[in-house]
Amino acid sequence: WLTSDNMHHQWLLLAACFWVIFMFMVASKFITLTFKDPDGYGAKQEPLILTAVTKVEEVNVPEEKHWPEEFQPTGKAFSGNLIRQPLVHMERLELLRNVCRDTALRDLSHTAVSKFVLDRIFVCDKHKILFCQTPKVGNTQWKKVLIVLNGAFSSIEEIPENIVHDHEKNGLPRLSSFSDSEIKKRLNLYFKFFIVRDPFERLISAFKDKFVHNPRFEPWYRHEIAPGIIRKYRKNRTETKGLQFEDFVRYLGDPNHRWLDVQFGDHIIHWVTYVELCAPCEITYSVIGHHETLEDDAPYILKVAGIDHLVSYPTIPPGITVYNRTKVERYFSGISKRDIRRLYARFEGDFKLFGYREPDFLLN
Repeated sequence: WLTSDNMHHQWLLLAACFWVIFMFMVASKFITLTFKDPDGYGAKQEPLILTAVTKVEEVNVPEEKHWPEEFQPTGKAFSGNLIRQPLVHMERLELLRNVCRDTALRDLSHTAVSKFVLDRIFVCDKHKILFCQTPKVGNTQWKKVLIVLNGAFSSIEEIPENIVHDHEKNGLPRLSSFSDSEIKKRLNLYFKFFIVRDPFERLISAFKDKFVHNPRFEPWYRHEIAPGIIRKYRKNRTETKGLQFEDFVRYLGDPNHRWLDVQFGDHIIHWVTYVELCAPCEITYSVIGHHETLEDDAPYILKVAGIDHLVSYPTIPPGITVYNRTKVERYFSGISKRDIRRLYARFEGDFKLFGYREPDFLLN
């Protein structure tokens, strides 16, 4: 009888243990399902987005209610004092800031925000956008985008080619046309961007466009500017052929090039440095696009500027933005190392500020 009673108690104890274990498992499952992170459970994973602070949002300006309505910031790029950017764009701005702080490169990275710079910056007040023009990197298409946004035309396809660069008819005001106080407000509050390209490849593009394939409506490059460069920089004065790339490189690399620049006027915008054009160390830009990655950068710029639902960047022909190393090496193959080094010395700021490698043929 005692043995039977002991076995009965053992079975009851074993059953109780199983019951406790079972209840613990149920409770554990309930807790897991109740508190599991919903963003990591069956949710679509979004691309990595990093948050960065740029100087444009750090500027101490009065509270919104003290500003006229037309100067209030707008667009998806702004969220309080923060601007959200993918990693690559954050890294570009961080590199720019670091190089701007490099005292050894100060003369190559800094410039005054002069009328020359303000003339390069186009304004879209309706959507609070500033665009700095850097010729030979697809700027015509960006100007078309702004022309549509400003309301001069309803679509990019409707814009006549001869209107795009006619600043009396295209509806694109320059920042220089505003008063000092209005300029300052726009520089502090608007979304600002510009596009860069490998500096040497850009110079080749400028040379080909202005002195080789010279458009009929720009004869002064071939008939006025080219002869001025040839007279000053051609070694063999008996040659009668037109401007050669070697002549062009000598002119650009000459430390005393400015006396010719003054004579050439605003036509030099096609080959002066990005620093001289847009003052990237003095003006805090929201985004810096690269011509080599324009297929990705153009949609991103439209999105963070808050205008991607209003206009699209024109279709980019396949391969047109790819860096052509062979072409660059071919153009510089007949240039002396001395002239190439002098050219690089002038454009070193552009190479360093925007992360472009020093050319291999300069290192060999």
